[in-house]
Amino acid sequence: LKKVGKPRKFDFEPKHHQDLLVPLNCLDIEQAAKVSGARFYYLKNQLVKLNLALISFGIDFLTKKGLKLIQPPYMLNKTALSGAIHFTAFEDAIYKIQDEDLYLIATAEHPVVAYMADKVVPKENLPLRFVGISPCFRKEAGAHGKDTKGIFRVHQFEKVEQVSFCEPSEVKKEFDFLLKNSEQMLKALGIPYRLLFLCSGDTGKQAAKTIDFEGWFPSQNKYRELGSCSNLNDYQARRLNIKYSDGGKQSFVATLNNTGIATERTLACLVENNQQKDGSIKIPKVLWKYTGFKTIEPKAKA
Repeated sequence: LKKVGKPRKFDFEPKHHQDLLVPLNCLDIEQAAKVSGARFYYLKNQLVKLNLALISFGIDFLTKKGLKLIQPPYMLNKTALSGAIHFTAFEDAIYKIQDEDLYLIATAEHPVVAYMADKVVPKENLPLRFVGISPCFRKEAGAHGKDTKGIFRVHQFEKVEQVSFCEPSEVKKEFDFLLKNSEQMLKALGIPYRLLFLCSGDTGKQAAKTIDFEGWFPSQNKYRELGSCSNLNDYQARRLNIKYSDGGKQSFVATLNNTGIATERTLACLVENNQQKDGSIKIPKVLWKYTGFKTIEPKAKA
């Protein structure tokens, strides 16, 4: 659909984020693999602060736009989860708690949408917009051999997620609002990105329209997905019985969701784009007040 921001021209060979972060004593994949298995990681030292800075930046940016902040349960029962997703299509991707009717969430979207189950919202309170913050857990089934290096495709990560409930007639306006928020955050972070319109074969079974946004990864010389904005019309609302009242009449709302910031992916992208020749990493100005430092410098190993 469009590209924004020019990928930086490096006068040296840009490194993969793992090759940058391990020498900086900010990331340990090896020990995580030993104690947890593949696709896990230890974030360390300044990288932990940078990760939390991204979350804080996302929360502040979106709450200033009027979204209500919510931290949901990290597990859902099957009834709630089936209302939010096409369960059989998603089942391979989610972790089930043994002998319990509970699943670890794959995104804050699902428990935030379920928060409104069996509720009726007065029309004048729409759109109802939330920013959900949570860890996310994914099996990454079918990703065998893909992105095995680094923290791009992992079993656990944090996400700042936008979720909106609106009148069906307001869907286009709401979709544009959510997408614009993500674009503004990427611009503020200085990440070159592009937008991709997903054809129906690539969207989730429940989504009517999805636009992916992809950030530029210098080490791979290509754009990679950082998040996606989806309109689900009344798919979730019907399954979870979420309605709005207009006078005496009740109708199903439409639901939309959009990644605010999926931190580990954005972290990897940020680090690669801001690497310096000496192996240090510059921190984008918008994050300084959260990190308390402007660069991550090579140090003696601790």
